[in-house]
Amino acid sequence: METLNQVASNAKVVLSLIQAINEEDFDTATHFVKDDMTFEGVLGKRDGATAYFDDMRKMKLKYEVQKVFADQEDVCLFYNLTMAGKTIFGCAWYHLDGGRVSSLKVVFDPRPFL
Repeated sequence: METLNQVASNAKVVLSLIQAINEEDFDTATHFVKDDMTFEGVLGKRDGATAYFDDMRKMKLKYEVQKVFADQEDVCLFYNLTMAGKTIFGCAWYHLDGGRVSSLKVVFDPRPFL
């Protein structure tokens, strides 16, 4: 069983990833994910960190984290997500392997962005 320090460390990794994305510092952001990470969202799937960050560069998302939940290798965030001047509420489930994000699943209503 993981210690509280390991759980807190996993949450810190995810929050550091979010901070780097908010700052559009994708070179730093890549240090927090595995090269073969998977992404599954309401508008599709991506395989690999390169494909994921290619999308992040284009969308220029900004996250305002509302709540963080961490349990072993899983971290869940509730957040307000802003893109193109519109803000929606969403949820993301990050799974970490070896201290880096290996998968990400997100849920939100995409209609305001369409």
